[in-house]
Amino acid sequence: MKSIVLREIKSFFGSPIGYLVIAIFLILNGLFLWVFEGDYNILNSGFADLTPFFTLSPWILVFLIPAVTMRSFSDEKKQGTLELLLTKPLSVWEIVNGKFLGAVLLICIAIIPTFIYVAAISSLGMPEGNIDMGSTLGSYFGLVFLVGAYAAIGLFTSTLSDNQIVAFIIAVFLCFLFYFGFEALATVLPTLSNTIAYLGMQDHFKSMSRGVLDTRDILYFSSIIIVFLSLTVNQLKSFQS
Repeated sequence: MKSIVLREIKSFFGSPIGYLVIAIFLILNGLFLWVFEGDYNILNSGFADLTPFFTLSPWILVFLIPAVTMRSFSDEKKQGTLELLLTKPLSVWEIVNGKFLGAVLLICIAIIPTFIYVAAISSLGMPEGNIDMGSTLGSYFGLVFLVGAYAAIGLFTSTLSDNQIVAFIIAVFLCFLFYFGFEALATVLPTLSNTIAYLGMQDHFKSMSRGVLDTRDILYFSSIIIVFLSLTVNQLKSFQS
């Protein structure tokens, strides 16, 4: 599996994809958080916290992660190298997990430079250092789980077609549905709002952002990841047979 992870990372940084993903993520966040006027501007918010960053990031990642994962298996199918990949002395699970970890690591590399935001806000706080580190660390932890869930969905959709654009569109739709769709549906059906919202990722991400790591939230994201990785494995096994 290690060889697959390294192969994915090398392919990301052996082409403009890896650099573009990191640059786009950091530039968009930087512009909205520090330059553009609006609700996401930290300097205008009057509060020493990173809530705008953790509100904005899921929106950016809902497009960025499908762009990373859309080529994972669709490109292999289009080039006819999927059969060769499946004949390697690795189980299908190892291949899927390798590609999954490769995509997650790339996004995590893009997230790491945002730690400078924590230092900047801490220094700008009155008094200096006045920042809720518990909430901030919980939000980062939740963001990593969200990245994993998006990546698992993106890997699955990449097995559905040899067309990368089709895989991208389906992945964006599913990621949007799981993060924003249930929350929107909850507002339409107020009598079932709590139950419906609980089915979506946004509710669990917000829960982690409070700085309390509830096992229910961890189990929710882990279940989403396992389900979509299992669907990916089943798709590859059906192709293999």
